[in-house]
Amino acid sequence: MDKKIFSFLFSTRLMAFLFISYAVAMATGTFIESKYNTDTAKILIYNAWWFEAIHLFFLINFIGNIKRYQLLKKEKWATLILHLSFIFIICGAFVTRYISYEGMMPIREGASENQIYSDKTFLTVYADGEYKGEMKRRTFEKEVILSPATNNNFSISENFADTKFEVEYENFIMGAKEYIKSDPKGILYLKIVEAGDGGRHEHFLKEGEVQNIHNVLFSLNKYTDGAINITTTGTEYTIQTPFEGNFMRMADKLEGKVTKDNVQPLMMRSLYSIGEMRFVFPDQAIKGIMDYESDNDYKAKTHEDALVIKVKADGQEKIVTVVGSKGKIGESKTVKIGKIDYTFFYGSKTYILPFKIKLNDFIAQKYPGTEKSYSSFESKVTVEDEKPFDARIFMNNVLDHKGYRFFQSGFDPDEKGTILSVNHDFWGTTLTYIGYFMLYFAMMAIMFTKHSRFADIKRKLEVVKIKKAKLLTILILLLSFNSFAQESEHDHSSHEGKPHPEAEKAPATHDNHTKKVLSQDELSSLIEKFKVPAAHAAKFGRLVIQDGGGRMKPINTFSSELLRKVSHENSYKGMNSDQVLMSMTQYAGYWIEIPIIYIKSGNDSIRKIIGIDKSAKYAPFVSFFDAKGNYKLSKYLEEAFKSANPNQFEKDFIETDKKVNLMESALSGRILKIFPIPNDKNNKWISFLELNEAGLKGMEETYTKNVLPLYFGSLANASTTNDYKTADELLESINGFQKRFGSKVRPSEEKITSEVLYNKYDVFQKLPYWYIFAAVLMLFFTILKIFKERKSLNYLVNFMHIVVLLLFVLHTLGLIARWYISGHAPWSNAYESIIYVGWATMFFGLAFDIKSKLTVASSAFVTAMILAAAYMNWIDPEIANLQPVLNSYWLMIHVAVIVASYGPFALGMILGFVSLLLIFFTNEKNKTKMDLNIQEISYINELALTIGLIMLTIGNFLGGQWANESWGRYWGWDPKETWALISIMVYAFVIHARFVPSLRGRWIFNLMSMFAFVSILFTYYGVNFHLVGLHSYASGEAHSLSWIWYSLGAITLIGLISYPKYKKYYKK
Repeated sequence: MDKKIFSFLFSTRLMAFLFISYAVAMATGTFIESKYNTDTAKILIYNAWWFEAIHLFFLINFIGNIKRYQLLKKEKWATLILHLSFIFIICGAFVTRYISYEGMMPIREGASENQIYSDKTFLTVYADGEYKGEMKRRTFEKEVILSPATNNNFSISENFADTKFEVEYENFIMGAKEYIKSDPKGILYLKIVEAGDGGRHEHFLKEGEVQNIHNVLFSLNKYTDGAINITTTGTEYTIQTPFEGNFMRMADKLEGKVTKDNVQPLMMRSLYSIGEMRFVFPDQAIKGIMDYESDNDYKAKTHEDALVIKVKADGQEKIVTVVGSKGKIGESKTVKIGKIDYTFFYGSKTYILPFKIKLNDFIAQKYPGTEKSYSSFESKVTVEDEKPFDARIFMNNVLDHKGYRFFQSGFDPDEKGTILSVNHDFWGTTLTYIGYFMLYFAMMAIMFTKHSRFADIKRKLEVVKIKKAKLLTILILLLSFNSFAQESEHDHSSHEGKPHPEAEKAPATHDNHTKKVLSQDELSSLIEKFKVPAAHAAKFGRLVIQDGGGRMKPINTFSSELLRKVSHENSYKGMNSDQVLMSMTQYAGYWIEIPIIYIKSGNDSIRKIIGIDKSAKYAPFVSFFDAKGNYKLSKYLEEAFKSANPNQFEKDFIETDKKVNLMESALSGRILKIFPIPNDKNNKWISFLELNEAGLKGMEETYTKNVLPLYFGSLANASTTNDYKTADELLESINGFQKRFGSKVRPSEEKITSEVLYNKYDVFQKLPYWYIFAAVLMLFFTILKIFKERKSLNYLVNFMHIVVLLLFVLHTLGLIARWYISGHAPWSNAYESIIYVGWATMFFGLAFDIKSKLTVASSAFVTAMILAAAYMNWIDPEIANLQPVLNSYWLMIHVAVIVASYGPFALGMILGFVSLLLIFFTNEKNKTKMDLNIQEISYINELALTIGLIMLTIGNFLGGQWANESWGRYWGWDPKETWALISIMVYAFVIHARFVPSLRGRWIFNLMSMFAFVSILFTYYGVNFHLVGLHSYASGEAHSLSWIWYSLGAITLIGLISYPKYKKYYKK
């Protein structure tokens, strides 16, 4: 019996079950977290006993397989270390989960703190009473994690002295909000709403009590000197205040005075301004009892919850409601039962450190010209211990002291206080890191030791290559990749703009946007007549502007983005982007009438609302406003922005609104922030429209207010004289002004030139076409070569191979250029990472060239599809500034490795498809040749998947190290890291499936390599655009999940079609 149990625990069947069940459980957890919150996912999945049991069975299975597969032999040392590494990682996770702790430490400047608030919530009970003639206190704690979506039942059963008491769960109210439940026998309450601390707050005045609200006393039916006294008889209300003030009745705007110490009628639903207080009494007083209701906001980052419990002791029961939240100690509630006082707290637990941390200074650095776009922030602290010392804590730079690690987590809104994340997990982190380093070493060793599976596959591949007489027919069906998405955060700014004084017939407000003066032919003629030559427009395009995110970039970059986003074109009627932007800035009155805003096909509602023909592809800016200047899309946008997951109809409105906003910024000149404010501490640059509020003095004020009118006036003269000398000189003077007062943030001339060239050639938009052309020709020549062995075909195949190689070099140069221009590794957002995945796919395709020419052609085809996905209209290729957490060398290490792993996985998917295709075309005559080709492709497929798995595993655990170095937690079940681990489990299952007898064979292996790639697609695309988590800097608008079912269905169909031939010719 024992032998059977051990055989089961060490079996490959259990291993396969653990891989699949673990992956399915984690995937379920990510969707639960997305729908509800992290606590709900922890209760149902991550902290569940059965989920932890999976880890235990993994541990037993790993240990058992060391003996079963004789991994203690010296030639299997690499595989042994790999299995041992996971044992260390699981043990480290156990220590972290059950022994270590972490929390938050808020500190204000000049203050010293030595306590942290746990990241877990506890119900704490103080029992105070007499024991052996003395007053004693016993403390009881229970860790609780609660959610309205789960069964939260728990209880505490303890004793104090000889008295037994029980605490039972009754209810949990998330986002608890006070309200008065009507009860004729209750107490009289009056609701007051006041604006304090920059927000709206609700309070309830209790009859017969005095309440302190922001240091101002209020009383209800209890006269108190120095308080604002509210008195009511039930029908009439009066107010008496110790301060002068005024009020305004909201319904009819009636205003009145509030005189000091005089009793006056209280006006309901009126805004009172007394002293520094602003408050409203919205409703009459009611009798009732205080209760709590939930705001049902699962996604709120900060909120207070209410926990309702029942206390039983000495035959009595009492209901207690305690309010608290993570990050602070909740308010206490005390009840007396018998001779014992029971005090309850709900919220974080405090840990006292053996030393103090003093915050000397908090520094928040912003991107140039921005108010809330932070480039970095740090805390300058003093560790007050036996030997005090100073330290700096900032993102990716931690403070270690006596087993505690301090990380920069956040800061107070006024930038006068810091929030540090504190971690106490020496042994858990140490064991985990030992496992990580063993994992890295073992996985690298597996690729190079001669006794590994990787080496064995390479030897088998060489044998197949020797046996092959010639290449066989391979038909490649066109594959389409579902698109990846990223939406930039919407900035719904006002649609009212003012033009430059020099703009001809430009609208002052939206009131005259509807003035149609000229026909379309006349407008086109005028635009052509006043068109600025390309040479001069190029000089204008080199001027630097500061965008809303603080990035400094040439005007050419904005003009390129403008045309691409607004019209989905790179030019307009022979005018390049710089010429178009100059013309818009000069002659906004003409351009508001020109149809240039692209309207997506299929949504006739927008066309109907703005009043254009239902077949029109473009709309003029003026059509979005009525005769009074009102924005026609306003009411539809309000509903769209309220929706957490907008439908396609709403998405189209949002997209169109973005284009209108972008056009407004160009027409009004708001975007042309070309003037640096001299000696500005935040290096802010402004546009012509902002000069009056900028506070410029002297020559700088005179220059900035006159140079643009002079410049555009010179352009108007040059349009008739064709002499642009004056315009050139004025442009150069603006350039000089930028260099003089904005040199700290202005890019170098070399960078400006590089960015202009990058915009001009736009290689990533052209590469998909070039790759697909080369791939199709290479495949065509390869197929011909199978039927006809001719030297000319060999030359053609090799020539196309060289073409693909040159395209890859161009691809590489494009990435390097983007890296140089942005100043950071080019894989920090959706667009960049897709470009990088394409590069990695092509790299590994070329790396396998010596094994199979077909692999090169297939890789080029897949790369073309990936790059094409990057240019779908919902992907933004704009170069942007980094968020502080990404400004780290870890971006180059972790992200580069993990995203590059998608390349070999994509290659494995296409090779799996090719293998199944060859199986489908197998017959009696070609069986031998087909078998050799299928063997070759399958071996290459396994090599690719092995390399991808090694990179994904190393990359994912490197991410754990980054997280630990950034915010003190190497694993937090964030959807991105979780789905990467799911993909690791899926591909580990695919590679180990050969150990399960029923899952052996090339058909099932190649089919699984296709199914597995869906997990990679979701790891990248699905997590970024469907789920929520710490990787919010990569998140975008949620799209339909239907692509998953289409993909799985298509792969299943391919498997069903190919299986009969496999069963007939290959199954043994």
